[in-house]
Amino acid sequence: MRVGIIQSNYIPWRGYFDFIAQVDLFVFHDDLQYTKGDWRNRNRIKTPTGTIWLSVPVKYKTTSQLICNTEIDYSTHWQKDHLNKFAANYGKAPYCKTAIELLETAFQFRDRTISELSIRLVRAICAFLGIATPLRLSTEYSLTGTKTERLIDLLRKTDASTYLSGPAADTYLDEKQFRNNGIRLEYKSYDYAPYPQLGGEFDGAVSILDLIANVGSSASDWLYSRSPNRVAVE
Repeated sequence: MRVGIIQSNYIPWRGYFDFIAQVDLFVFHDDLQYTKGDWRNRNRIKTPTGTIWLSVPVKYKTTSQLICNTEIDYSTHWQKDHLNKFAANYGKAPYCKTAIELLETAFQFRDRTISELSIRLVRAICAFLGIATPLRLSTEYSLTGTKTERLIDLLRKTDASTYLSGPAADTYLDEKQFRNNGIRLEYKSYDYAPYPQLGGEFDGAVSILDLIANVGSSASDWLYSRSPNRVAVE
């Protein structure tokens, strides 16, 4: 059982979905501290003059609040703003309507928290891409400990034999704990071919909606990394 665990992101890039597709179970690690200025509530789209952010306003009260408890602020019409900006910058993309419909459908639910909205969008995009990996929430597992101990607790409770991690975690994961618990540790490779894209020089580090707007149902053909993952613990 290969398990992957990442915090929820708002309309994340294609690497996020490649990651989900490579595991047998994916867990949204959302009972962690909410971090401002991060990917939790925003992502980038391409424009003729560079990239811009689409940010969902949230009610940020204390530094200790969790992602899963961070409420969306509906005091402004940010949904209309996101749809208008996307339409303005992707109107000439062949599958712009397909990408916009994914946003429009999710916005209709007026989810209470940013986590709920982000997960709703990830589920919808996975369905569009044909990714059938089961998706669960970390809050379902009554976890204990912090950092690597917390991950090990979750991995044991999901019967994981392999943990797929993002490459940045190489700086802080305690690999010894994976060896002691008999869990294989891999670091994800993010190495992608450029796809047909509007707007000048190619930029692959933007929302998955860019890929969908440009290539439509062929998006899954451009989803997978060209390089193998790095194995840190056998």
